Formats: sequence, C-alpha cells, structure tokens
Amino acid sequence: MPKKDVTPMMQQYYEIKNQYPDAFLFYRVGDFYELFEDDAVKGAQILELTLTHRSNKTKNPIPMAGMPHLAVDTYVNTLVEKGYKVAICDQLEDPSQAKGMVKRGIVQLITPGTMMNSSPNQAKENNYLTSVVSTSKGFGLAYSDVSTGETFATHLNDWEAVANELLSLQTKEVVFSGILTNQNREFLQKANITVSEPVKLDGEHAEVSYVSQKLTNQAEIEASRQLVAYLLSTQKRSLAHLQVAQSYEPTQYLQMSHVVQTNLELVRSAKTGKKMGSLFWLLDKTSTAMGGRLLKAWIERPLLSASKIKARQDIVQALFDDYFTRENIIDNLKGVYDLERLIGRIAFGSVNAREMLQLANSLAAVPEILKCLRDSGDQVLVDFASRIDPLTGVRDLIKNTIVDAPPISTTEGGIIRKGVSSQLDTYRDAMTNGKKWISEMQASERKNTGINNLKVGYNKVFGYYIEVTNSNKDKVPTDRYTRKQTLTNAERYITPELKEHEALILESEAKSTGLEYDLFVKLREAVKKYIPVLQKLGKQLASLDVLTAFAGVSEQNNYVRPTMLANSGTIEVKNGRHPVVEQVMSAGSYIPNDVEMGQDTDIFLITGPNMSGKSTYMRQMALIAIMAQIGCFVPADSANLPIFDQIFTRIGAADDLISGQSTFMVEMSEANEALQHATKRSLILFDEIGRGTATYDGMALAGAIVKYLHDRVGAKTLFATHYHELTDLDQTLKHLKNIHVGASEENGKLIFLHKILPGPADQSYGIHVAQLAGLPHKVLREATTMLHRLEQQGAGELQPASEQLDLFNEPKIPAISDNQKDVLDDIENIYLADKTPLQVMELVSQWQHDLKDDKGE
Repeated sequence: MPKKDVTPMMQQYYEIKNQYPDAFLFYRVGDFYELFEDDAVKGAQILELTLTHRSNKTKNPIPMAGMPHLAVDTYVNTLVEKGYKVAICDQLEDPSQAKGMVKRGIVQLITPGTMMNSSPNQAKENNYLTSVVSTSKGFGLAYSDVSTGETFATHLNDWEAVANELLSLQTKEVVFSGILTNQNREFLQKANITVSEPVKLDGEHAEVSYVSQKLTNQAEIEASRQLVAYLLSTQKRSLAHLQVAQSYEPTQYLQMSHVVQTNLELVRSAKTGKKMGSLFWLLDKTSTAMGGRLLKAWIERPLLSASKIKARQDIVQALFDDYFTRENIIDNLKGVYDLERLIGRIAFGSVNAREMLQLANSLAAVPEILKCLRDSGDQVLVDFASRIDPLTGVRDLIKNTIVDAPPISTTEGGIIRKGVSSQLDTYRDAMTNGKKWISEMQASERKNTGINNLKVGYNKVFGYYIEVTNSNKDKVPTDRYTRKQTLTNAERYITPELKEHEALILESEAKSTGLEYDLFVKLREAVKKYIPVLQKLGKQLASLDVLTAFAGVSEQNNYVRPTMLANSGTIEVKNGRHPVVEQVMSAGSYIPNDVEMGQDTDIFLITGPNMSGKSTYMRQMALIAIMAQIGCFVPADSANLPIFDQIFTRIGAADDLISGQSTFMVEMSEANEALQHATKRSLILFDEIGRGTATYDGMALAGAIVKYLHDRVGAKTLFATHYHELTDLDQTLKHLKNIHVGASEENGKLIFLHKILPGPADQSYGIHVAQLAGLPHKVLREATTMLHRLEQQGAGELQPASEQLDLFNEPKIPAISDNQKDVLDDIENIYLADKTPLQVMELVSQWQHDLKDDKGE
C-alpha cells in the first residue's frame, strides 16, 4: 500500500511497485532511472551506485540511487544475469505537455528468461524461457528464445525428465504451474533457475492461439499457452516473430541426459565450463551467429533418421569436394548478420535504422550465395539453392528508404533518403534555405555594421541570436536590434526578420524529424509482414553455414564420411581418433585405434593402467557416433556405424552437488539409468564401476552389472575396469571380449603405448602410475611391500591380482637400509647448479640426520 504523507510522485511510485514486488523497479525521472527504498539499498551494492536519500529533511528520508537512462541496459543486464527481474517504468507522456503528475507505467518486465540484449560473446548462445505445467499424466513443457521467436513443446512422464530437460536447455527461468516439492524447489535453486508464477491475460490474444495451433497434446498446448501469456505480460508489446511451436518427442533424437552431455564435453568443457575443449569448439567454424546456435542444437540432438543423416552428408560431401565453391560461400556468409535476432527486434519495435540496413546488406549477400551453389554444377547444391527465396523486394525496399550511413537514433532525423517523401524534401529545402539565409544575413550584417566579428548563433533556450562583443556595442543599430541577453564579454540581440526565419527553420526541423520517424515506422511495419519468410531464410542460411563448417573441418582434419547401417548391430571403425584430444596434441602424435564389434560382440571389457587412454578410447567412440548422426564426417580411416538411439555414460568420480548425492550414489544412479532404459540400439560407456565402495562390494557389483548388460540389455558397451578378476567373464559370457591398453616397463619406468590390443592386461601398474605422479620414495616402497603382503593373504580366497612389477628391483634382503637408499637417490638426482651454497649445506645436514636415525643415534 502507498505510504501516507508522501509526495504525489512517491505515491505513484508505491502504487506501481506494489504490482511488481519481486522486481527491481527502474523509475524514470527526467534523464535518469531511479531506485527507491530497498531496491536502492540492494541495487547500490550490486551495481556499485552511490546511495543517497530523498527528503533528507524529513524524519525518515527515502534511500535512492540512480543511473542515466542512456546507460540503463548495462545495469539491467547486470541484475538479470544475477537472476533478478527488472521492471522498467517509463514516462508515458511528454513532461512539458503533462497536466499535473506525469503519467508513468511499466513498459517492460525483463527477467532471466526474456533478456534480449546479449554480448557479442553470447551471440551463439540461446537464452530460453521454459514453461512447465503439471498434469495428472505427467508434465507439459514448452520453451522459447524470445530474441529469435523459435518455440518448442513436449510432454514428459516425470520430474526427473523435466529436470534433465531444464539442465540440458540451460534455461535460466521456468514458469511453473503446479505444486513444487521442497526437494524440487531446492534443485531449481541450486541450478540457478528462477521460478516465476503463471499469469492470466485479459481477453484473447492472437499470439497465444498462433503459437499453439499445430499442437495436439493437451499438456503441450497448456504449456505453450502459459509460455506466450507470460511473454506478453512481461514484454507488453506485439510478439509477431513468435514461431508456431514445434512438438517433439525426446525419442525422436539420439537421447543423451545432461550428465552424458557433460561427461562427453559436447558443448563445454567439464573442467572449465567454457566452450574451449568441447566438440562444439572443434566444429564451430560457422560464419554467422545463427549458424553457431544451430550447430549447438544439432550437437545436443543428433538425428535418428538414416535418410535425414544422408541428406546432410550429401551436402557436406559436395562442399568437401568443391573447395572453391565452399570458400566463396564462406566469404558471402561473413556478410550475413544475425537475421533471427534482427527479425526479433523488428517485431519488438526496437530495431534502429542501422540494424534495418544490416538486414538489407544480409539479403544482398543471398543472391551471391545462390550463384555459388548453382554454378557448382552439383545437383545436391543446385537443389538446395532452388528452395531459397532471396527476398530481393525486401532488400530493395530498405535500401531505397534508408540512407547509407544512418545515425543510431530513429527520432533525430537523418535516416530517410531524398526522394522517398516529397513533403520531407520540402521541409528539408526550407531548412536548407533558412540556414542559407542565416549565413547570408551574418555576412550582410557584418558589412552594414562594420562589426567584423559579429556572428549569428543558436541555442535551445533562446533560439537564433546575433552576438556582438562588448568592444563593438557602440556600433549596434538600436533601431533594428533588440537586446536579448547579456554575457560577460558580449551582448546578444534579435531582429524581427531573424525570429521569423527561426520559426520557419525550427518548424521545418520538427516536422522533418517527426515525418522521418513516421516513415521509418512505416518501413518497419512493411518489413514485419515478411517475418515468416525471413525466418525461413534465416534457418536455411544457418543450415548451409553449419554444413559448410562440417565440410571445412572434415577436410582440414582428414575426416571420412561414415556409412550408416540403420538396422545393423555392427561397429567397424578403422584407426579412429578422439576429435578434440588430437587437436591439442602435436601433429601426428595421436595414436589411432580400431573399434570392431560385430554381431557376436556386445561388450568390450577394457583393462590397463590409469592414464593409458581407456577413457579417451571410450569417449572417442561416443563422439564419432554423435558426429556421424549430426551429419558430419568423422576422425577415422573408415567407419561403418549403426544408428544409436541412446548414449549412457558412467565416467568420472564426483559428488552431484545439485541433487546432494555422494560419489558412489551418483555412480550407481547413472549405472541404473542405463540398466533400466538402454536398448539393443544403445551405446554404453562405463568407466571403473564399483570403485566408490569397498573392493569386494565394488567387484561384485561390477561383475553383476556386466552380466546383466550381457544377458538382458544387449547394448554395445565399453566397460573399463581395474578389477582384473572380471577378465575371466569371457569364459562364460559369449558376447564379451577382453581388450586392453598396451603398456611396457623399461628400466623400472612405465611406458604407455596408447594402443588397444586384444586380451586382458597382464598387470595393473597402479604403483607405477603413482611413481609418475611424483609420490615420495618411502610411500612407493611401503605400497609395494603392502601389495605383496595383500597378494599373499588373498591367495586361496580370491584369484590373486597379477603380480606387480618390482619398482626398485630390490633383493629380498636389501644390501642397504631404506634411509641409506633415499640419501643415495637424492644425491643421484640433485641438480647442484640451481642450489645456493647454503641450500647444499642444509641438504647435507638433513642427510646426516637421516643416516644417524638409521643407526638409532
């Protein structure tokens, strides 16, 4: 409720603020936006603003903080990126013409899911707002990027599926209808997802029915309507660019949970959270922002249709084979701006003249792209070109209306070409002639008065004036000049003729500026009618951009076109490589490996030392499959692949902080996901299952899981383990084969071969790896002793682990003590050149101390 005894302006502020209690209210006052009360206190801290007070002389001054209206976007973005909402309260009438209190109202509510102003670094990222409706049969889910208008809808059976979709989309805000449990609300909070309440609109809105028109599932319809209603209520303007919602089933694409996408580092590094080091980073040689966004979407949702995969491959092949066509297309695509987001700004009414010209320049590149495709002579590329409308009419309309170098502002004139409007040309002539008259008047008055430094000037307060310095005041003709203003060093005058021409000039300027803005709005509305076909063109150019990038990356990195065997249970990859790892290694140093799993092989049990390349080999297979199913060529000499329906992973050891699960619980949950949902057409990667618990428990679980996968699931599985006891399973499981990563020991040093070989590894090399990590000699020696003792104790109870190589080649009865050997090792390995005399003396003293301890002194 508004407070008592406050000014009319603050009364108005409180009334508006009460409507948006969960948002920062940016209240427009003149050239500033002001924050008051708690918003000011909190906002000043977050935005580093100066906190002041209004009504300082009262008993309870009101905290306030402000920022210039021209810089408001920066402050809004900062708050929204931190998960806050911002309500923009603007002046709805000209203050100079207002009677009493200036009318104000909310013109836009900016939330984490509706922010459109993205930085250049985020141009290839979507910002999705998601709507979720809880029903008796599950959940309806719809999401949209308000900057592009693309909208999708699906229905899901349970909350786990909803949570996975929210994480995969990286949505920042969800509009939720239904009851959220405390656990689910805590999950959303830990995932930094803002939860917003649904809104009800008054009356019918065309956008609501338009977006949901092709949906048939009731849950999807409700979710999409809730989504559009929220967008309309927050954006408070036409949303003509919203596209008809596309219904999808997660099973229409290669299914990968958020965890799988993270483990495989598809769009960002698992370690840094950045693009660098991901598959997206490797493949993103796109020339446009919309191409980059589409590539990311393809990577997250690979295809299941053999015909659609082949259609992409055919275009990639044509571009792969024709270097000059490909490079010419890339050169022209570089001239294409972000059509999807430009269209969104046109629909929003926030586009400026420069951005409108960017649209025209983008359209100007399309005929050149089509010429490249047609001139290639390849029928696949010619057919692709035949489906593209270059929209030359829209390009010409903009080019013939907007000047070549327009200002950013659309309200200050200078944006419309001469000849577009005869009335505008008349106003401009009047302005030009009036200013010419002013210039001629100045010359004439100087001649008539003899005042050589007389000048005619202008300011917004007094208009046009004649200025004469004090030293020449006596020459001023008092019969024609009327004094207007006295300055320190000069006097300013006006004449009837001057004021008459001033009125003509200013009237022409005002009418000219207003007419220019009206003509620009008319152009914007004319272009708005072409939004659907412009969006279609944007998608076509984005697809061509991605496929061109595939061809370029494939040629540069020696990739091969895979053969997709839709109904086959066979994998044949010759000399496959990990596409990302090989990029960060020196040329030619990556060691390729085969993956050959015929109809008779479902499981590879992989053994070998840590750091030898087991995980890389497994990930390599998954990434090759994903690259193939998005239409890209793959890093191998040849590849015959089935079309996988799902990929499951259990890689890495880490607690799940979002759901609050321990490492072992995460391990078992991810394993269970595969056991419950995998089919014969799935790919499973399990790395070190069972290591999160006691040895015997882990070994038993790992063995049981392998047997279940073999007997019940039948999916292609790569199962890496350090439990060498499991290698005997090939005696009883006929579809399981042992393979291992080769390693050798030379002079007590472990050498990784990084080559996959048939059969089980002969030993674990665990202590060798510890040695490579630099553990102290005493720790390594003690570990070796304990290992021998454990192997002897375990004899007869379990099949003993393979005998470990003796790291130090010690005889049974050492000739020297451990301390003496440590001293000798230190002496052998010390590099004296980097030691000071004092440091050498300290080392000798330490050695003496160790040797005395050995003697018991």
